[in-house]
Amino acid sequence: MQSLSLIQQLAVSILPILFAITIPAGAQAFMADYLGDRTAYMTGRRTFSPLAHIDPIGSIALPLLGVAMGGFIIGWPKSLQLNPGAMRKPRSALAKVALVTPLANLAMALLWAGVAAASGYLTVYFGEPLQLMALIGIKVNVALMIFTLIPLPPLPGGVIVQALLPARAAWQFSKVERYSFWILLLLMFSGVLGKVLLPLVQAITLLLASVAL
Repeated sequence: MQSLSLIQQLAVSILPILFAITIPAGAQAFMADYLGDRTAYMTGRRTFSPLAHIDPIGSIALPLLGVAMGGFIIGWPKSLQLNPGAMRKPRSALAKVALVTPLANLAMALLWAGVAAASGYLTVYFGEPLQLMALIGIKVNVALMIFTLIPLPPLPGGVIVQALLPARAAWQFSKVERYSFWILLLLMFSGVLGKVLLPLVQAITLLLASVAL
């Protein structure tokens, strides 16, 4: 997006980023409700409307700052309250709730690929900005899908691993959560996270973009 002004970059980025961060929260809420936990419904979170899941800092300020600085985009939705005790088979239920996050990002990446393909049938005036928005949507969703699968609690990948472990091992693994934030910071600023994840993000993004275009 080097040829675009900062305002143009933010304009084409805000919707893909906002959807990529908030829609998985709605998917989690629907899954939790389906599994017997009505908390999300009672708190107004069982919806795909981004307005119900926006965290001013995590869903808007930090992601747009990442776009403006041309660096790594970090974001999160408003915290979703869950009551595992109300779910059938709580451990496996939490894993299912966690799994819908990367699946939702994958679904959105595919939808944006469809939008990119459809943009070719529009006039240049509408088609070019829509295509750029779609390519951003693909990349952001692929990046978040892979990032959330990192096996560190409370990330979905960590929750899934915890559910697959025997009870005692899962309890020991859960202790890692208190250090997860610092581990992620270390991985990010040391460059390890980028070296491991970036080639994967680029490969999947290129595949979807080449199919769409």
